[in-house]
Amino acid sequence: MTVRVRFAPSPTGQLHLGNARTALVNWLFARHAGGRFMLRMDDTDTARSTAEFASGIESDLRWLGLDWDEFARQSGRMEKYADAVARLKAAGRLYPCYETPQELDLKRKLLQARHQPPVYDRAALKLADADRTRLEGEGRKPHWRFLLDRRRVEWADLVRGPAEVDTSSLSDPVLVREDGVPLYTLASVVDDIEFGVTHVVRGEDHVTNTGPQIELFQALGGAVPAFAHLALLIGKDGSGLSKRLGSLSLANLRDQGVEAMAVASLLARLGTSQPVEPKQSLADLAADFSFSHFGRAPARYDDDELTSLSARVLHGMDFATARPRLPDGMSEALWLAVRGNIAKLTDAAEWLPVANGPLVPVVSEPDYLSEAAAALPPGPFDAGTWPAWTATLKAKTGRKGKALFQPLRLALTAREHGPEMQVLLPLIGPERARARLSGATA
Repeated sequence: MTVRVRFAPSPTGQLHLGNARTALVNWLFARHAGGRFMLRMDDTDTARSTAEFASGIESDLRWLGLDWDEFARQSGRMEKYADAVARLKAAGRLYPCYETPQELDLKRKLLQARHQPPVYDRAALKLADADRTRLEGEGRKPHWRFLLDRRRVEWADLVRGPAEVDTSSLSDPVLVREDGVPLYTLASVVDDIEFGVTHVVRGEDHVTNTGPQIELFQALGGAVPAFAHLALLIGKDGSGLSKRLGSLSLANLRDQGVEAMAVASLLARLGTSQPVEPKQSLADLAADFSFSHFGRAPARYDDDELTSLSARVLHGMDFATARPRLPDGMSEALWLAVRGNIAKLTDAAEWLPVANGPLVPVVSEPDYLSEAAAALPPGPFDAGTWPAWTATLKAKTGRKGKALFQPLRLALTAREHGPEMQVLLPLIGPERARARLSGATA
């Protein structure tokens, strides 16, 4: 069996970390298993879905490094859903209901007042043909509900283990709105059947939906896929992340300079028994992917952990990977020298003047710097120049520690901290080094 999974976002907003995690886990599973990953836009909600949001989701997924083998839009598949509706009606599994939203809300409140579960009472099944004719004559259009078997539906969840939902505790789900638009449950199951989806991987907030959906798969004669329900993301304080969806959108994180592989490295390991550590490629994450690593406890997200991880990704990034995003003039030697001292890739540009100039030196002790310039070897410089030069100065001046090194660093880099000077000095070179030691801009 070829593994086939899908990520099916609704293009009604920006892609945030929770949805990105679902997409990533699906992708990693598919790639680990040598299977196929599908991107499907669940855009039947035409009132809220936009082309802009759809395009943004695609851009965010590509930024994260995810590609897809197949693509579909539900808005272009209405004939498929109409065919499924006809089959369900013919089988007696789809029935018309005429209650208004206000009437349904009143029913729910009455049941809650009696301390009973707010389950739809199937009153529409008791309507005679004359009743339906009368209601339609009043201008009412029916919505259509799927007649549940009202039984225990069981499945072996790849994350949660043995799972079950008693559909007798649920309302018959609405599959078609009054305006004839199919809803998520119907469209999703029809598509999963047609595209041969073998595994549905999603958040645990969909667990209850799984019972009715399995019944719908069976009613339509489709193979029931395997299910994996991931624990949801929560904040480090245990609160939900719903109020922070804007700040946790991938677009916002990208604008902040967070590395895509940091996001992937974090999301792939949150809620698992594996350590969160910086990875340089999605292939590294896919290599040891297994649902057995996932636990049922909520996955705790921490902004500080992502920030730290993003810096650590940069610290291990090779020049070939970084090069397309680096400023002109950034050599491989300079990148390797400074990458361990930056938090965002854009910070690398701040080190260009150190190696290439122009740079205004910070002259704190001119007499000492003059003596240092006189002792500076003629060049060319290499990794041994700095330790040999400073050893000579130590012997001549008696200086040591900060008094020996700090005035030199300030003059040569105009910074108090940074990469090892034995690495930077060869990049600065003899001419610039002498000029800066004398206080000249170079």
